[in-house]
Amino acid sequence: MSDKKTARDADRNAEEKEEALERASSRSEQEQIAQPYSHEEQAESSEAEERSLSTKRLFVLGLAALGVSYGDIGTSPLYALRECFRGSSNLLPSDANVMGILSLIFWALILVVSTKYMLFVTRANNNGEGGMLALVALLNPWRKNAGRHSKWLLQLGVFGTALLYGSFMLTPAISVSSAVEGLNVATTIFEPYVIPITIAILVMLFAIQSRGTETVGRFFGPVMIVWFVTLALLGVYGIVQEPSVLKAINPLRAVEFFTLNRWTGFVVLGAVFLVVTGGEAMYADMGHFGRRPIQLAWFGLVLPALLLNYYGQGAMLIHSQGQSAAQPFYNLAPDWALYPLVVLSTVATVIASQAVISGAFSLTRQAVQLGQLPPMRLFQTSSEEYGQIYVPTLNWLLMLATIGLVLGFRTSTNLAWAYGVGISFAMTITTILAFFIMRERWKWSMWVAGPITVAFLMVDLPFFGANLLKVPHGGWFPVLTAVVMFTLMGTWRRGGELLRKRLAHDEREQDEEQDPLKDFVAELAKSDTIRVKGTAIFLTSSDAGTLPMLQHHLQLNHVLHERVLLLTVRTEDSPRIPAAERLEIENLGQEVYRVIVRYGFMQTPNVPVAVRFAEHFGIEVDMEQATFYVGRATIIPTDEVEGMMLWREKLFAFMSRNAIQPTSYYKVPPQRVIELGLRVEI
Repeated sequence: MSDKKTARDADRNAEEKEEALERASSRSEQEQIAQPYSHEEQAESSEAEERSLSTKRLFVLGLAALGVSYGDIGTSPLYALRECFRGSSNLLPSDANVMGILSLIFWALILVVSTKYMLFVTRANNNGEGGMLALVALLNPWRKNAGRHSKWLLQLGVFGTALLYGSFMLTPAISVSSAVEGLNVATTIFEPYVIPITIAILVMLFAIQSRGTETVGRFFGPVMIVWFVTLALLGVYGIVQEPSVLKAINPLRAVEFFTLNRWTGFVVLGAVFLVVTGGEAMYADMGHFGRRPIQLAWFGLVLPALLLNYYGQGAMLIHSQGQSAAQPFYNLAPDWALYPLVVLSTVATVIASQAVISGAFSLTRQAVQLGQLPPMRLFQTSSEEYGQIYVPTLNWLLMLATIGLVLGFRTSTNLAWAYGVGISFAMTITTILAFFIMRERWKWSMWVAGPITVAFLMVDLPFFGANLLKVPHGGWFPVLTAVVMFTLMGTWRRGGELLRKRLAHDEREQDEEQDPLKDFVAELAKSDTIRVKGTAIFLTSSDAGTLPMLQHHLQLNHVLHERVLLLTVRTEDSPRIPAAERLEIENLGQEVYRVIVRYGFMQTPNVPVAVRFAEHFGIEVDMEQATFYVGRATIIPTDEVEGMMLWREKLFAFMSRNAIQPTSYYKVPPQRVIELGLRVEI
């Protein structure tokens, strides 16, 4: 890799960090450039490497997964079983009801998390990456030969992504609140201080996000091991007092529960669902560790610990004849262990919240890269892990929303009524998208894909239906959040399409049969245009804007640099693009080059670093002599041009004005930039 110095120290540091990140993503860049390979080979190599993981490496990754992927589902015992006997269901904690709910919890964890996600959905990964947008990208609805259903699949996936933003706000609120409320079990002295303590913890949590989790993250895994071991020990302590509770493994107990309670039993499904809410987050975090470490952590520790704890809580309810229903988790602990358990629970919920916040950052970067949200300022907080990023705007918005939820809903029980609606719908969408993965990617027959999908939907839909009953009692919040986010994402995507079409139309007005760029190069060969020393790099979209910007520059300055790069940054539907496949360069003649820079949707573009790779194609670019030209479009909303409704055009114009400028998003040195303005009506 070249060690050429750049014009500014800040730019050099940014490049060095980006280069370190590239090295961390796969093999060294020099090896990739010397031995390029295809995406298929990359995927096969990734699978082979995962299969050949050593036992030690597998254990280390599984340990790390405990601190990132399982924080959400791992803290559900704090409130899940409790909420089955609270709220509008008015379910009595009788022995039969406790046994029925424990049976539902057991089979929910087995069918939804263990079977659907662990053994099936994790197979539907995009070069190792999971999550809703990765699933959509795997279907590639943007391809030219996409089927008629591709458009609504894209809309469905985007709406599923929008639904997750509500859970990003609710998870820290309900997790930390439920942990701090444990103080009320020991004494009522702390009752007036529960909300202030919760808010203080949340403020500190969001305040440290800018520091990153690279160092703190090393302690997450060991702490969560202590947490899950504690869950298991508490569960065993409760089961020993009432061993008959183990009979609840029998699915007939769940059937008897519904027979006995009928409609009330269906309502309680909304609370039972709380035990599996972390399944979608686990799938989204899969790319950080791989499928096998995720499965090892789940089946080796998380699932046994959760089942033991839930059954221990149930045993305590039966043993106390329902007297501990208000706080079954904390009542499971001996008196001497209560305060240490509150502290450990609070730490575990902070870790769970940290994982959710990091997931929100990662999902937002994916949305930006796939053109679903405007570019935002983000910072890479680790030179080793791509997933560790910081998005300031999103961080503070999440903090305000989370604190607002704590103040508005007051208790974790009230928050539980708002929690689950969005995630249950998102899980249903995941099943639908997985069906098309089976049919289009895996080429499974309808006779195989159909029954599997129906089986999953038979579990997903009752949970979703039960959670819909929460909408009037607080479940409206994640729905409202999803509608707002879906509107913003749809407006930005559609506005971008209209803008590109408008610019492309302006280019084609002269003669559709000619290639304006080739004509320009031909005219340049004949003209006596003065060529000055240095390189001009024009940042442009792949579809339009190249020639007008270049012509505008010539008309104003009457000179052209000795070398011209027409550079387009393109986001692919793969999570990462190796350095060896980063650039595509076409020599147009007269020292004019078309340069395509390709990134994956999990990568952060860095144009100066990408330009340095051009030297491997024989194009030497001295960054001290390079000038970047960027077009800045001013959006003019109007109802005279076919497009969106006027209010959406105004919203798109507002988002465009407040989006981070391309120079910042692409890490272009601001002192080397010249902006060319353009007014566009849409």
